Amino acid sequence: MRSTTPRKIGSIVWDYVKLFGSALIIALIIKTSLVEAYNIPSGSMEDTLMSGDFILGNKFIYGAKIPLLPLHLPALAEPKPGDVVIFKFPANPDVNYIKRCVAGPGQVVEIRDKSVYVDGVKVPDPECSKHTDFHIKPRSSYDGSRDNYGPFTVPDGNFFMLGDNRDNSYDSRFWGCVPRRNILGRAMVVHFSWMPDDEAPRVSWVHPTSVVQSLVYNVVNFTDRVRWKRIGHLVT
Repeated sequence: MRSTTPRKIGSIVWDYVKLFGSALIIALIIKTSLVEAYNIPSGSMEDTLMSGDFILGNKFIYGAKIPLLPLHLPALAEPKPGDVVIFKFPANPDVNYIKRCVAGPGQVVEIRDKSVYVDGVKVPDPECSKHTDFHIKPRSSYDGSRDNYGPFTVPDGNFFMLGDNRDNSYDSRFWGCVPRRNILGRAMVVHFSWMPDDEAPRVSWVHPTSVVQSLVYNVVNFTDRVRWKRIGHLVT
């Protein structure tokens, strides 16, 4: 009996290793190829997406990356105008951006006095988009491309992106198009939403007590900070 006990323990440990290893592999496949969670850090997509929203992105639809290999699965669809797209910022691929696709390869984008035209046809503003500044900036001003832009033909293999908060978005009007290879997925649903709070204690690892203060503050104010009505909101 004594000689078999270590074997039984070793067998149990090995079973757990296989279980957790399999779970880790499945989680990796899901994260890299199917669905991934993203946080919205700014208000550039208001009121479609709010600062503090946590969303799930569909990575499979545009051709998911195969884990550990420099390959992608075949895409089910290409990004199209109207899609809310998650992508790697061209100027810094380590940072993820989320904007609305307005035009694809070969299409002509023009903005006249805040109105967007694609191939000469006026594009209706998205349902939850907004303008917060009704002043029309001339093209000659420092950021005149905000309200008047183009006409500009989107190059092959690229996409033109705009934020839904049109007067407060750093997007293709200012830094150019998004290459197809930078596109990660399409936004699907808000799975959690946490309202920013300027009065919340700031966490500083130099001051360990700040972690406790922040935790206590957020627990006490949890029900007020969660945007309950946004949970389950479909991104359109």
